[in-house]
Amino acid sequence: MRSFRHLMKLGLERLSGYQAWLERSSDVGEIRALLRSLAPVLTEQPLVRIGGQDDGGYLLPDDLSGVKALISPGVSTEVSFDLAIADRSIDVFMADASVDGPPVENPRFHFHPKFVDVYEDDKNMRLDTLCGLQPAGEDGDRILQMDIEGAEYRVLLDLDEEILKSFRIMVIEFHHLDKMFASFPLDIIHATFQKLLRYHQVVHIHPNNVAEPTTRGDIIIPPIMEFTFYRKDRASVMKNQRQQFPHELDRDNVPGRPKLVLPRCWQ
Repeated sequence: MRSFRHLMKLGLERLSGYQAWLERSSDVGEIRALLRSLAPVLTEQPLVRIGGQDDGGYLLPDDLSGVKALISPGVSTEVSFDLAIADRSIDVFMADASVDGPPVENPRFHFHPKFVDVYEDDKNMRLDTLCGLQPAGEDGDRILQMDIEGAEYRVLLDLDEEILKSFRIMVIEFHHLDKMFASFPLDIIHATFQKLLRYHQVVHIHPNNVAEPTTRGDIIIPPIMEFTFYRKDRASVMKNQRQQFPHELDRDNVPGRPKLVLPRCWQ
């Protein structure tokens, strides 16, 4: 019979091997290919800034006519974007269990005190469920604005494809992007973006200057970045033309911290 000490040693060896597997380095070529696929395209629809002048403001294509709803997981205390959308007579469906409600009231706000995740219980709901709270008879294009502190990968992978296609525009803050230098996180990040790119194109990326980027050679990855996606059937791409970064409407998320311009490898 094996001793307890022997079994503990065996267990630690296996745990160490599993940890090494999780942290194995990514293939640099795979990272480069992913970044190329995410390079923002320039469209005939100009970008406009909606929301606050620092954190909470985002750049979107000027194509909101006919949008029926904004789906807004992750509320916290910043709702300048939601208010600006509500001012355009668009209902806003919000979800966040970390607060009792939005910091200001608005007749177009529909708040639900739950986190958005991949399961349903007293404090969590799926993104499909949040979208389903839009009243019957109000079907049509939606906007997604999501900042859920790292849960975005599993939530988007869980999202029904028909609902994904209903989003004309998506503004998503992605976290932990610097983890893609390890193979296991890269697999998840890659799968998430490839799903989004089936029906949407990236039209803008804005790095959040709250954290310093991670660098490996000429690959520079800010840990947190805001991506704007635009559905392909709406986007008239201007071929052979590139965006200039930073965009004239870009603003620092955290005033007073060093500016962070989108690295060349993402363009």
